[in-house]
Amino acid sequence: MTAQMPLTRRQMLRMSAGSLLAAGVWPGAMYGDSPGGEFSFIAVNDLHYFDKRCGPWFDKTVQQMNGHKEKPDFCLIVGDLAENGKAEQFGPLRDILRTLKIPYRVVIGNHDYRTQQDRKAFEGLFPKSLNYHFAHAGWQFIGLDSSDGQKAQVAVQAPTLRWLDDTLPKLDKRRPTVVFTHMPFGSWVIYRASNADQVLDRFKEFNLVAVYNGHFHSLTQRQRGQTALTTNRCCSFFKKNHDGTKEKGYFLCRAKDGKIERQFVEVKALPKSA
Repeated sequence: MTAQMPLTRRQMLRMSAGSLLAAGVWPGAMYGDSPGGEFSFIAVNDLHYFDKRCGPWFDKTVQQMNGHKEKPDFCLIVGDLAENGKAEQFGPLRDILRTLKIPYRVVIGNHDYRTQQDRKAFEGLFPKSLNYHFAHAGWQFIGLDSSDGQKAQVAVQAPTLRWLDDTLPKLDKRRPTVVFTHMPFGSWVIYRASNADQVLDRFKEFNLVAVYNGHFHSLTQRQRGQTALTTNRCCSFFKKNHDGTKEKGYFLCRAKDGKIERQFVEVKALPKSA
């Protein structure tokens, strides 16, 4: 059998997105000449703040985040900030997050609803945090609302899909891009959004480098072309990991040359007297 020669960039530019996928190439790979800048950031999911007993844990977590020698530029919080979507849970957590020495961005999770329809406390304390994007050092970051109220198994809802259809044409396909949203998008991951492929297909022509998810409290990685889709262990004081592991923590991510390397950072358990 004759080995297939790799496609040149000129050949890729002449092919449709469907043809590229059939050839085993993620279409966004053709835009690899826009590597973006070099920096680090934090991605953390599933905090599940419940009551004042959680305060010392998150004080310690923020202290640890502030202590990294390389000084991350910002923090992504990937849903389930609270346990029951109550203002008295979001408020103390927000006060602790304000002690971070770096900016933070959040997206909503299913536990951030007070009832199936009520997310007023989340929106009041974390406004403009449903569907949005921001640029940093030549990269694009896109936060998405993948929730459907308090449901644990969902399809990404029509308002988010419409927002993507309106917004993506305005963004730069060449820039390395990161999506962060609560529900898992990786194939065969428990609780995966039922229409995750419909969302990811909208990025076929983008240089989509990574997707950060939460909800499933376990360390998983799935590869879709050049894109790494991950979930992580939770960073909660009292909730457990779904895979039975004991470690709690977050990702420290390093962006360089259009790629991301990530490291799991464990938050050590508090003394029993805490």
